[in-house]
Amino acid sequence: MRPIFLALVPAGAALTVLAWEVEMDSLHTADGRLFVQVAAAASFLGCGLLAWWRRPTNRLGPLMVATGFALLMRHLRYSHDALAFTLFFLFGELGFALVLHSSLAYPAGRTRDQAERWLVRAGYAIAFALPIAILMLHDVRDPLIQFGSLHRKSDILVSREAHAVELLQKSFAVAFYGVLAAIFVALVVRRVAASKPGLRPILAPLTVAAAAVGLWGAHECVLTFADGSRAETPLFWAQAVALLLLPTALLAGLLRARRARPSVGDLVVELERTPPQGLRDALSRGLGDPKLELGFWLPERRAFADFHGRPFTLPDSESDRAMTRLEHDGEPLAVLVHDPSLLDEPDVIEAAAAAARLALENARLGAELHAQLDKVKESRARIVAATDAERRRIERDIHDGAQQRLVALALELRSAQLRLAPANPEVEQVLAAAVDDLQAAVDELRELARGVHPAILTEEGLAAALESLVIRAPLPVTLEDAPEQRLATEVEAAAYFVACEGLANVAKHADANAATVSARIEGATLVVVVVDNGVGNARANGGSGLRGLADRVEAVGGRLSVDSPTTGGTRIEARIPCGS
Repeated sequence: MRPIFLALVPAGAALTVLAWEVEMDSLHTADGRLFVQVAAAASFLGCGLLAWWRRPTNRLGPLMVATGFALLMRHLRYSHDALAFTLFFLFGELGFALVLHSSLAYPAGRTRDQAERWLVRAGYAIAFALPIAILMLHDVRDPLIQFGSLHRKSDILVSREAHAVELLQKSFAVAFYGVLAAIFVALVVRRVAASKPGLRPILAPLTVAAAAVGLWGAHECVLTFADGSRAETPLFWAQAVALLLLPTALLAGLLRARRARPSVGDLVVELERTPPQGLRDALSRGLGDPKLELGFWLPERRAFADFHGRPFTLPDSESDRAMTRLEHDGEPLAVLVHDPSLLDEPDVIEAAAAAARLALENARLGAELHAQLDKVKESRARIVAATDAERRRIERDIHDGAQQRLVALALELRSAQLRLAPANPEVEQVLAAAVDDLQAAVDELRELARGVHPAILTEEGLAAALESLVIRAPLPVTLEDAPEQRLATEVEAAAYFVACEGLANVAKHADANAATVSARIEGATLVVVVVDNGVGNARANGGSGLRGLADRVEAVGGRLSVDSPTTGGTRIEARIPCGS
């Protein structure tokens, strides 16, 4: 760092003197005007060097130094030498683009979002492209290029086209000093308006930048389109004073931004009473970044997750957010996604991380627990889905296999009975008994298939399946409500088995003489309710049936509740997300 300053300080001083001498010798500029222009450039240079010294990791200092050099070199385009004129006319407008860049990079040293980056790129592109075109076509007789009574020659002249040069000059003024300056002011207003009230004092230098750029652009446009206008002199002094104040404002704001950070000591006190789930908010307040995000490293996944175990997306290179990884004993611990300005204060982040290290460890354990719970839920859902699929397969096999063969055999026996009955009454009785037994076996097999998985549920939906269940119930049951539309397969299966198991418990244990079943959609939830007038005292975790039913409902993201007072009556309610 020190060798750079040993070179830049004398180089800047020499360039300042040279710029003064060249313009005085060539144009005899009024001392007051020349003084304020050179002073503004030297101010950028001096304040940039100080910012670079105090904040070596922040890019704003080098940008301000480059701006100062560019503004000083702009005066060298008035040189009598053709090469010097060509070179410094070519790069003469770079100072304006650097003023835009330095201001938009405040205070983090880098532009904040895509719109600001595009403006900076457009500024550099126009600052280089149009001067090249002008130098290739410029005519020494063109007063816009002569700079007073002196004729300058271009070393890259291709053709003398005075009218084309005039058009290019005016187009340059409109695009560079008109459009870009207006967009810059709009972006500054947007940034200040979108900032938190507590951070607006830190952004005060941007208002100076908006004034300097806006006035500079207006002054250049007046010079181009209204030469000799009475408005030129007031505009010159206004923009010159604003430009002179800008580097000092940027430096003061940069140094103030650090002092404005909340105390890490306050963070230590706050963390003592902060639960793991509130760690992000505490760090956000402690680091002064309301948009701060916190991700935890999960070794089993080899990835970051939020506190709830959900995947955590890291910002890409085009994002306007910065990222700091935190480690413990050489292993990843967490990652902070924060405002880029914090990168200039690694000691602040490290102090906050050290204060929060124990809380971060606890929070990471919480994130791991949530991730494991998510895995358990996913595994349970897969088991239930696989069980339902197997139930449907068994039901199809019974219906299409054994049941069909028994029905066919019964038909053959009935045919034999009709043929043999007149000749042998005893054979007829035996065949009739066999047919009755086969029919009974078919009925029992059909009931078994319904218990495994009712075909009507798959084919016609939940409403038809509940109606069939109510009709076959061993006691009077009323179906109060059922959804007409089809729902997801796993939702219909869970709802059906809630009603089926509920009625089975009524028949076995409730000693009831009536029950009701309802299934209705409330928003995005299917509510299934089974109510009886029995003896009560049932518990969701009391028997294997209701306990397994609770597991099934929870596997699809629902909840099962059982209200069964000892005074009598039981109400089983399942709330199942259905996405309707």
